[in-house]
Amino acid sequence: MLWKDASKCITCPKDLWSDEKKDKCIPKIVDYLSFKDIFGSVLTLIASIFTFISMSILCIFIKFQDSPIVKANNRELSYLLLCGLSVCFICSIIFIGKPQYLSCILRQTAFGVIFSICVSSLQAKTVIVVIAFKATNPSSKLRLWVGSRWIPYSIVMFSSAVQVIICTVWIAVASPFPQKNIKSEIGKIILECNEGSTFMLYCMLGYLGFLATVCFIVAFLAKNLPDSFNEAKYITFSMLVFISVWLSFIPAYVSTKGKYVVIVEIFAILTSNAGLLFCIFIPKLYIILLRPDLNTREKLTGK
Repeated sequence: MLWKDASKCITCPKDLWSDEKKDKCIPKIVDYLSFKDIFGSVLTLIASIFTFISMSILCIFIKFQDSPIVKANNRELSYLLLCGLSVCFICSIIFIGKPQYLSCILRQTAFGVIFSICVSSLQAKTVIVVIAFKATNPSSKLRLWVGSRWIPYSIVMFSSAVQVIICTVWIAVASPFPQKNIKSEIGKIILECNEGSTFMLYCMLGYLGFLATVCFIVAFLAKNLPDSFNEAKYITFSMLVFISVWLSFIPAYVSTKGKYVVIVEIFAILTSNAGLLFCIFIPKLYIILLRPDLNTREKLTGK
């Protein structure tokens, strides 16, 4: 910039920039996704609505906990999945607001751990489907595992523990932290979270992708089992939605700047969560609430 009557240009400080006349320095606009922003308000409302829907479905399942459709494929895993999805929806709200040290750490790590619990719960459900069907053969050794509670819980605990280790190493080695980005957009200071280690971020997302892929493959192989075990079909479709959303998220995440990066990430979280919620539980809600005549052991087993 050029001061009035000055003989040479003087550079403005990093947090200031020159006005249109180039004769004085003015503060740069501070920008981040706030709750007052239209995008922040809408995303918060959507996350709150989906959280309410998830908890409502959980209440319905608890009320009809002794019905065959709820008891099928381990109702405790269904409760865990619904709780996990509810927390995931709430976690998306942490991305909104002025970045702080704690919020920057919780944004990615909390989402990564909770969502790994959700995906591993679906994986455990799929394994139960396979065991239940294969055990119908009198000579099958899997008959010993039918009704076992430690198998699904072991799958969930082991799969989630790996993600916990990844996130713990991430925080210990190079934890995310808030920063001011003055290079992304001219005339703006973007308040954002520096991921600390991009490699660890990709490890966390990559592990989620690995869990989803394994769950998709197992569910796809089991989707043609008899109708009494057709939850694998819904799991297959839900994983297909999940993988499609996050594959679309990668190029959108790379090509956006500023607060729109956060908007894209929140949208991906909400969309993938909603896909799991509706694909898995809407068919069951339909039977519970609208077709109670189908909610019998005879109808489910086809006998």
